[in-house]
Order: sequence, then structure tokens, then C-alpha cells
Amino acid sequence: MTLHLQNYIGGRFVTVPARLDSYDPSTAQVGLTVPDSGQPEVDEAVAAAAAAFTSWSKLPVQQRTDFCLKAAAILESRLDEFAAAESRDQGKPVWLAKAVDIPRAVLNFRAYAESVNHQLATSNTPTPGVLNYTLRQPVGVAALISPWNLPLYLLTFKIAPAIMTGNTVVCKPSEFTSLTAFKLAEVLHEIGLPPGVVNIVFGFGPRAGEALVKHPDVKLVSFTGSTVVGKHINELCAPALKKVCLEMGGKNAAVVFADADLREAIPTLTRGAFVNSGQVCLCTSRIFVQKAIYDEFLQLFVKETRSKRVGPPDQEGVFMGPLNNRAQLEKVRRYLQLARDEGGTLLCGEGVDPALQLPQANKQGYFVQPTVITDLKDDSRCMREEIFGPVTCVVPFDSEEEVVERVNSAEYGLCASVWSRDLSTIHRVSEQLQVGTVWNNCWLVRNLDMPFGGIKESGMGFESTRDSVEFYTHWKTVCVKF
Repeated sequence: MTLHLQNYIGGRFVTVPARLDSYDPSTAQVGLTVPDSGQPEVDEAVAAAAAAFTSWSKLPVQQRTDFCLKAAAILESRLDEFAAAESRDQGKPVWLAKAVDIPRAVLNFRAYAESVNHQLATSNTPTPGVLNYTLRQPVGVAALISPWNLPLYLLTFKIAPAIMTGNTVVCKPSEFTSLTAFKLAEVLHEIGLPPGVVNIVFGFGPRAGEALVKHPDVKLVSFTGSTVVGKHINELCAPALKKVCLEMGGKNAAVVFADADLREAIPTLTRGAFVNSGQVCLCTSRIFVQKAIYDEFLQLFVKETRSKRVGPPDQEGVFMGPLNNRAQLEKVRRYLQLARDEGGTLLCGEGVDPALQLPQANKQGYFVQPTVITDLKDDSRCMREEIFGPVTCVVPFDSEEEVVERVNSAEYGLCASVWSRDLSTIHRVSEQLQVGTVWNNCWLVRNLDMPFGGIKESGMGFESTRDSVEFYTHWKTVCVKF
């Protein structure tokens, strides 16, 4: 039975006649249809958000906190249900959704609900009889555009700080992963969130997304997605001087020095390269290994990569599910052929290892085996461009100075990891790498109190709890002479 999703506007589920088919990544079969929204639906959603803004922005912070905590509790109590929905939506293994995505969505609501109450304003007395202090005030209607790779995790990462600071929002999730967002709308409806505080409009980016970004009543835009789209959104927002947060692509590197503990590095880097089929902006797609251990590293890394089971996301023991959509599958395959054309050697994965043995129902799914490539030059397209799939390139290096320059040659600057037992090396290299986050002897260890975001073509994002509060508010300075 095909499920037909609805928009969520003004506290109501609204049917849209125009429909988009949504495919199950593991079977390539249509499982549900999604509203193909355009300007009329966006106008309705923005109007609902604008109407709700006055009362919501004046609501005591504790009452906004209560709504977020209720949403978190329901998500937590329905872990299995939401994990299954996200697995169907995105293609990630159920275990991964249970271990990361749903718990992180719960944490997002709780962390921002608790932290906003404790964000302090500033004040001073520059001269006797004069007091300066600052006020944080919500901006207005926020457009929240989220991607398909972490559909609930990143959507709640935007909604929670936006509404906790008194804004109302219109969300445009990816058309590829609409079921997860729809189920979140059901939760928000269930907790009695006032109508219009959160609105969710489904559809294509060029129609629904662009109409939302350009809408004159939208005052700020938070976008996570590709660099190409992010640049376009920035151009659309510039004439109206809208506040913009862009979290875009990455071509993230790992630097493995000769003194690294390979027992720690190999399994962590394998996970960092291939978790969620490589469809995480923070995944490691370039690995620079010092020549003294290069051959040993390659042997161990390829062995570990081959041990990762690929298959239907609901099967026990599966590490990797399918890619999210057919376009992404074709893109990854193009890059694999490009790697061969550029002189690269595929050590394992697609076209090297035996074909996957999949159940009959999954044979048309968007599956790609984790692939390791060597013998590429730094200026090859596979070493410079974001592939966003289970593909990583491993290359040797000689010196510290050399590898820093090579890592920094990429147009992106999201994150990196450094592997060494020498603390001086770790601190020296971390300071020089042109990225927003450097993990040392680990990967993807996060704390919401620390800033997160990229530089260069990875965007201009800031996602610590404090920085998010600053983004979603205007500052006002009040000067009083008494």
C-alpha cells in the first residue's frame, strides 16, 4: 500500500494534488508519494509562520523548553519506529539509525531546550550613572533546508535552536527523505505545538526551496547541502541582506604519520570513510600515509574494508546499506571510471571484488561496495572533488611540511584527522590545517558546546549551542543613563 505524505502547515496536514514518487533505496521501488510543492504552498506556510511569530516569540522560554522536551521524549520512546522510517527513507542500516541518528535528534531537542535558558546577556557600566546591556531577540521566520543524508539528525539540529530562541520556521526537507520529516511533523502535532510555529513543505529544491529562500517574509536561511546549491542560496539572500548559515561539502583528509597506532587508526578510518555508505559531509575521502608505513597501512586498510558487509539495511550484521538515490549511484560510478581514466588503481570494491549477493528484492537497489583507490595525483578530480559515496583515496607522503601543503590544496575546508603518538606533531599540524575541525587519533567525537563548521567552499556555518543562539537572534544594545 502506497503512503501519500502531506505538507504540515499552520498545525494542519494539507494535501497537495501534484505528487512526486519516492523510491526505497534498497529496492528502487516506489513506496510513497510526496507533495510537489511550489509558490502557493510556500506562501501559505510562510504566512502561517509569520502569523504565529508574535505570540511564540513572546512565550516564556520555559514554555518553549517544555515543548522541545516533550518532542524529545516521544522520539526516544519510538526509537525503533523512527529508525525503521529513516532506514527506508535514506538507506542507512537500522542499527546506525538507532545508534546515531535518532539519539542525536533527541539530544538536539534536549540540548537546546536546556542551554538557551542559560545563555547570558552582557552588560557593563562604562561610566558612573550609565548602564549598557544587550538583549537577544528572535529574527522572525526562518527557512530551514536540510539534506537527505542525515534527515532527522540535521532537521532537528536546525529546528531546536530556531524555535527555542523564539523564531517560527518553514522547513524544506530533501524530497528523497520526506518520510522521516513527515513523522516528525506528527510528533510536533501530537505535543500540541502551537499552529504555525513549525511548518514543513515538501518538494524539489528549484521550486519549493527557491521560493522559500526568496520569500520576502523569510528573514534568515539555514542550509545544509552541496556547495553549488549553497552558493546559489547565498546569491539569492544577498539582495535582502538575509542572515545565512551554509554548511556545505567536504573533501576531508586523514594524515597518518609513521608513529601512528594502526590498531586504532585502521578501524576508525575505515568507519570514517565508509559509514552511511560514505554519505556524511565529514567522511574521510583522502588518506595521506607516511611512506615508512604506507604498504603496511594499505594491506591492513584494504583487509578491514573488505570485512565490511554490504546489504539490505534491515539485515543483521550489515555495515553499509545502499546509496540514497539513483542519481547518487550514477555519480559514484562515474567517479570510479574517472579514477581508472586518471591512472588510479582500485584495490577493492566495485569492479574488483565479486559482485554483491543480494536478495532478489534488493537486486535493483542502489548498492556500491566500499572502494579504495591508490596511485592518484593530488590534482586528479577524484582527489579534489566531493564524491559523497563509499570511495576513499590513499596516497603516500614524505614530510610534515609536504603533507600540510597537500591537504590544504583542496578547495574545501570542513574537517581532518591526524594520527600520531607525538603531541608536538599533533598540535603543530592541527594549527596549520585549513579546516574547521581537526580530530587527533579519533574521528567524529562531537560536543555541542564547541563550534562546528567549515571554511573555504565548505561554507560559513556555526553550530555550537552558543553560536546557534547568536545566529537565530538579533542583538540589541540598550544604554540607560540614570
